[in-house]
Amino acid sequence: MTDLNARRLEIDALRALLAIRHHGGITRAADALGLSQSAVSHKIRRLEVSLDCDLLSRKPGDRTFTAAGEDLLDYAGRILGLHDEALLSLTRTTLAGRLALGLTEDTTCTDLARILGRFRRLHPDVAVRTKVRMSLVLRAMLDRGELDAAIVQVFAHEVRPTDLVLFRENIHWVKHRDLVLPKDAPIPFLSFDDDCFYRRWALDIGQDGGGVLETVFECSSAAGITAAVTAGLGVALLSDRHLRPDMTLIEDRLPAPPSVAYIVRRARKTRNPALDTLVSEIESEISRYGGLGLAS
Repeated sequence: MTDLNARRLEIDALRALLAIRHHGGITRAADALGLSQSAVSHKIRRLEVSLDCDLLSRKPGDRTFTAAGEDLLDYAGRILGLHDEALLSLTRTTLAGRLALGLTEDTTCTDLARILGRFRRLHPDVAVRTKVRMSLVLRAMLDRGELDAAIVQVFAHEVRPTDLVLFRENIHWVKHRDLVLPKDAPIPFLSFDDDCFYRRWALDIGQDGGGVLETVFECSSAAGITAAVTAGLGVALLSDRHLRPDMTLIEDRLPAPPSVAYIVRRARKTRNPALDTLVSEIESEISRYGGLGLAS
């Protein structure tokens, strides 16, 4: 009992640990949190000393977290979730009404799902109806006034001043490392469906580098496209999160794709106190973690 009383799980250190997981390393986590790399390292080292175990693997080529670090990450997410929910519960206001919210598939099982679950517990009188669609479909629904807000992907140059940016990432032309592309024939293209703006960019602009694309596979999910690339069926546009060790980036014959951003976008002229509160909670989460994690 004395040993347990001497140990502490500091909230800021747990946030730093989760930021390292979200951003893929201490340097990126420090940039996202607005801290120096040494400050983040110090927080983690203090936590390791308190727990008397290594949480990060410091050997070149090893995984970022030790087994103990992986175990603590699970607890850290739950501890911080309860901590932040307790703080919010002390300052919450009475809200009621309805929210029509749009989400993309890869945001339904991430940090955003946790935030939405917490929002529902804190504000049980707000009815939230969520629709999961492709980004282009959600953007059209926003324009028609069918949604109050949506969490969607856009190209980085399409971000509006009123959008809340959750996450930025790059997209790449990729293929399986063993796939040899034909030199004098169309390049086999693994495409998302008609409502995907990756596909539209690829077919409208992506052939300007001299390569001609021939669609040989269509699928609405990133998991399906990733599996098709791994099987060597053709080339595809995939984001950083979906890259695999057996994939090779294509840097010739096809123009470099633009970067993308995940954003919260409101319908024009929407005035909804419940939506204001939800967006504020998402924004606070970003400031605490330097961004939000999305499904890989």
